Amino acid sequence: MFKSVQLIAITCGLFFISPILLNAQTTFTAEDAIKVKTLGSASLSPDGAFLAGLRSESQKNRFDVDHFRFRDPSYIRPAVYELVIFDIDKKSSTVITKGNIRNVNWSPDGSKLAFFKVENEKYQLFVTAISSKKAEKVTIKSDLAIASNSVLVWSPDNNSIFLSLRPDQWMEKGMELYREAADGPLTVYDSEEPFLKWDAIRNHESKSIVSKIDIDSGESQQILPEGNYSSVRIDEKGAFLITEANYPLKTSYDRKDGFEYEWKKVDIKDPSWVSVFYKKSKERQRYTFSKDNRWIAWADSGHIKVQSLLNDEVLNLTEGKNQLSASDTTKVKFSVESWSPDAKKLIARSKQGLWLIDKEEGSVSRFLEMDEKDKKAPRYTVRDWSANGEQLYLEYAATDKWERGIYRHNFKTGQMEELLKSNELYRNWRLSENANRWMYYYSNGDRPDEVFVSDANLGNRLQLTDLNPWIKNKKFTKSELVKYLDTDGKELYGILYYPVDYEEGKKYPLVCEIYERFFNNGYRSSMNIVANQGYFGFRPSVNLEEGRPGVAWIKGVTAGINKLIEKGLVDPEKIGVHGTSYGGYAASLLIAQTDRFAAAINISGKTNIISFLGDSPRIGTRNYAAAEVGQDRIGESLWEAPIKYIEHSAIMYADKMNTPHLLLTGEGDWNVPAANTRELYYALRRLGKKVQWVNYKTAGHGAGWAGTEETYLDQWTRMLDWYAVHFKDKDKEEVKKP
Repeated sequence: MFKSVQLIAITCGLFFISPILLNAQTTFTAEDAIKVKTLGSASLSPDGAFLAGLRSESQKNRFDVDHFRFRDPSYIRPAVYELVIFDIDKKSSTVITKGNIRNVNWSPDGSKLAFFKVENEKYQLFVTAISSKKAEKVTIKSDLAIASNSVLVWSPDNNSIFLSLRPDQWMEKGMELYREAADGPLTVYDSEEPFLKWDAIRNHESKSIVSKIDIDSGESQQILPEGNYSSVRIDEKGAFLITEANYPLKTSYDRKDGFEYEWKKVDIKDPSWVSVFYKKSKERQRYTFSKDNRWIAWADSGHIKVQSLLNDEVLNLTEGKNQLSASDTTKVKFSVESWSPDAKKLIARSKQGLWLIDKEEGSVSRFLEMDEKDKKAPRYTVRDWSANGEQLYLEYAATDKWERGIYRHNFKTGQMEELLKSNELYRNWRLSENANRWMYYYSNGDRPDEVFVSDANLGNRLQLTDLNPWIKNKKFTKSELVKYLDTDGKELYGILYYPVDYEEGKKYPLVCEIYERFFNNGYRSSMNIVANQGYFGFRPSVNLEEGRPGVAWIKGVTAGINKLIEKGLVDPEKIGVHGTSYGGYAASLLIAQTDRFAAAINISGKTNIISFLGDSPRIGTRNYAAAEVGQDRIGESLWEAPIKYIEHSAIMYADKMNTPHLLLTGEGDWNVPAANTRELYYALRRLGKKVQWVNYKTAGHGAGWAGTEETYLDQWTRMLDWYAVHFKDKDKEEVKKP
């Protein structure tokens, strides 16, 4: 429906029309990747008249972080953003302030914008009146500091803000815990303690006091005592606050029994009055709240239950109504999707489709049928309602091709209307509270996103940002969705990125970037840098199975490569592979199973899953849980299945690795310590293999990419040189052949 055309854009307060640039395009480099700007935290005012967002060179915000101070309560990670407000109707924009900013939030009437900004190494509360567009600091009348994980919730009258303050002596107690663990001189670990030491530090880090702040006077009223709160909501009349309180019990290895959870309602005028509507339990209860925050809905054994927070009555809306039809008695299991604006209706989901549940009439009806057996059926995500609740907006996404869009279902007519369907990339859809204006991110699928707005019918399309006008003079890759079968015959997809200046019929080197599954396209700096070297880039998917994930990469990645070779695109002698974190781990495992790669790079990936179990102290039990019940998918403990742990440790097969291997780590990486990767370097060197280990002393997870601008560029130089040298070696081998 929409085509890629030159569009009117609002940029830095000027009404700007992007010119068609005729200059010759130049190579997109790692230096360029650093300069790419994004607009994060973008949100529409309730009336849709304004949009606020944080503009930054996002890659730069990964630089200059002191990774050695992870969990240090006195440390605030550096970042620089510009807070920009776009006046949509006037087609202008204003930079409000610049700095380390977060939690940008509109007041209910849209007249003010609140946010936190770091000043003097502390978070401060600021409020901007749209009429003046000036950031004014709210001087809070309290000795307590704003918590780094603070909530920011407006009162319905637009005059107050609820936020989280640190308890008295919080910093002193936190630093005592941190220094004992990080600096010593003596650190005691005792199994009789309920928490691992770094879990205790994390639990202390989460403590806060929720208070109400008058934005004019700065007066502070405590609403919730010291505790661990993961959710804070205010009902539409400002009468009560709803929160989920979490109570740490012990360090948990299975991610299930480490906390108790409780939901309660607190009277704002008299915070001593507390009503608990979900009593403490190790089972966490997830609620869907109505717009006015006065109704809750949840799924219970496949039924939909609701409760008004003004009384204790619980209604089961699907009891006796959970069969497909009068003729088909198949029992339906529901989950909650969304409340209507007036809290009279609910959308529920089942494997068989989407359902409208009328709380007032007691009816349950399916309005969108889905075939649970059809794996290629498109997916529909509930996005929002029309203001009167008579229409529902659904985000559409095909599962076998790049096709996305928005549909609108009319409950009165029963008709589904297509508003947008496109093979270009539309995402992050947001509808203003009055349901009159859409905001969304758009790109052609290869270049960085820009932010657009449209009316409720997706007409009157207006481009708000032109964040990177200079990229029009840069060479960008073209991406393509590739379908293939792994060696088990299971259908998978990968994203192929064409070399810039691609010539049909010519075979090119290929660089694979691996992790788990990939489908959607979109700007990716790494693949553009690779494509500008004259290589194909490829992000293949794998089918990871619990118990035997290690073979997934050989089954999926190599099958995807074979598909590209069959198409005549790739030089089979010049194939490289790299990955970061879990992808780096996968790259090392992959070359232990095949010699078909000319070069391989592991970026911040573990190589010995056995030693890794206790190798990252600052993240507690994560490594045990990852192996036993998480991403590593081994599914059993080391003592239940020791052979599986050996099979999934690349170092155990170092003697079988014949691919030149580059290992990149960050000394400050608290996620995957450099020492774990170092083990593989020593093993490969001992075995006479070609290996190089580069450890960036100031960097973190992501190695040089998570260090400084200098280390970022150095890492790219080393990676590209690694591929270039070893691809060239293949040419030398070819010459030597008789």
